[in-house]
Amino acid sequence: MSTNKSQRPKTARDGRFYKGNLVSLRLRKCLTPCLMAAALAGLLVPSVDAQAQAKAKPGATRKLAPAEPASERPANNSQSRCGEEDALPSSSGRAASMFDTAATDPRTQLQELVQTALRRSQATGSANLLAQAARDDWEEARAARIPQVDIGGSAAYIGNKPEAYALQHGLQGRLTLNVAAPLYSSGRIEQLAAWRSQLAESARQGLINTEQQIALQVVSLAMDRGRYQLQAQVFGQYVRKMACLAEALDIVVRADKGRASELVQAQKTLQQTELALTQTKSTLKQVEIRLRRFVGDELPPSASYSTVLTKVPELEQMQADVLMAADVVQLAAQARAQLSYADSVAAAQKPQINLLLQSSATAGQSKGGEWAAGVSFNVPIFNAGADYGIGAARKRAESARLMREDTIEARRYRVADMHEAATSSFERARNIVDILRNSDRLRASTLQQWQQLGRRSLFDVMGTEADYFSQRIAQVNALYDGQQAVALLWSMGKGVMEPLR
Repeated sequence: MSTNKSQRPKTARDGRFYKGNLVSLRLRKCLTPCLMAAALAGLLVPSVDAQAQAKAKPGATRKLAPAEPASERPANNSQSRCGEEDALPSSSGRAASMFDTAATDPRTQLQELVQTALRRSQATGSANLLAQAARDDWEEARAARIPQVDIGGSAAYIGNKPEAYALQHGLQGRLTLNVAAPLYSSGRIEQLAAWRSQLAESARQGLINTEQQIALQVVSLAMDRGRYQLQAQVFGQYVRKMACLAEALDIVVRADKGRASELVQAQKTLQQTELALTQTKSTLKQVEIRLRRFVGDELPPSASYSTVLTKVPELEQMQADVLMAADVVQLAAQARAQLSYADSVAAAQKPQINLLLQSSATAGQSKGGEWAAGVSFNVPIFNAGADYGIGAARKRAESARLMREDTIEARRYRVADMHEAATSSFERARNIVDILRNSDRLRASTLQQWQQLGRRSLFDVMGTEADYFSQRIAQVNALYDGQQAVALLWSMGKGVMEPLR
């Protein structure tokens, strides 16, 4: 007589069989989330054979794979990728705590880069030569009041046949000495010297303006270099996060084929992030090529520029410093030069008095000598084109003055615009820090809920990760946008090198 299975007594072996089935059922229910959590934490990397053994023997105890020696572990394993620190910036909005950069003093490095660029610049050398030439012209105009001494001579074979006299011929030598000095020029010489003086000042300011423009370009390129290096670091961290997630999902898919779509989604996001990293590195190389144009092929390691040019100067002071800008001073000098030239043209139509001294001696066929000393004067009576020349010079002077005023007005509005842009950028950078902290907490909670509780989808995890790293990129851009605006502010006044000193 057969005994009913439900009425069979439970032996110790049957009890163990029952408990083993219960454990197997529980393991199967939590297999996927447990594998997910362990894989994402980088703590469990089971092999396919181990998983098959666990399925074949449900009641057996699962053993972790032995740890690999440190020398045999791959350099880019899941644990190293998942264990990366994503430190948030401080509340001041600076990114120095986010990234590791060279320990070089940023101000010193920027000053050295600018000095190197100025030494290598052919534009600076050209402007310097023009300034020296203009100063030589001024020295020449100043020397017009100093007496001028000329000496001349001749040697010839001459012949002379006076009426009723015999022909006289032979060698003759003649020596002449002339001394001239202006006594009174109605201000013409002084105005010509002033004209040349202002042209020399204009050329000098042109040299300063060229140097400041080169300094601004070098500082701007160096800041852009730092910007894209930080962006490359952020995208690099994003790539490693996505690679970690893709590896973990690959482990999960081996156990649960139903999650294959999530693996495809993670791999797609990884590819997109790698593309963004590649584009950022390409932009960084382009910036470095432009920077080498100024400082040479040997670029020093970039310093951390996150603490440089972060203070927005006062708007009123910046607008007052517009009058000290090199190009504005250059236009003012050109206007004064045109006024002086107009006055010199007018003075040329007034009486001119000069001192004269002449002496000559003759030797040879007819010996003798003569000398003369006195003054000469010139009084213009009528010159039909004089008024037109004077009017043209004064109109050029007025044109230069109006150009200066227009430059000042446009520069002040530009200063106000850049001041607002710098203030807004730094404020945005500070606000993004708070957003980053909330975004970091959100992505951590979303990842935990997806790993352990299954309450979130992979798309939620991808969204929180993308939001977090996009906010970090936005924080870097906001910081460097503000610094670029501050640099441009100073360049429209005393120059960008002023705050670096």
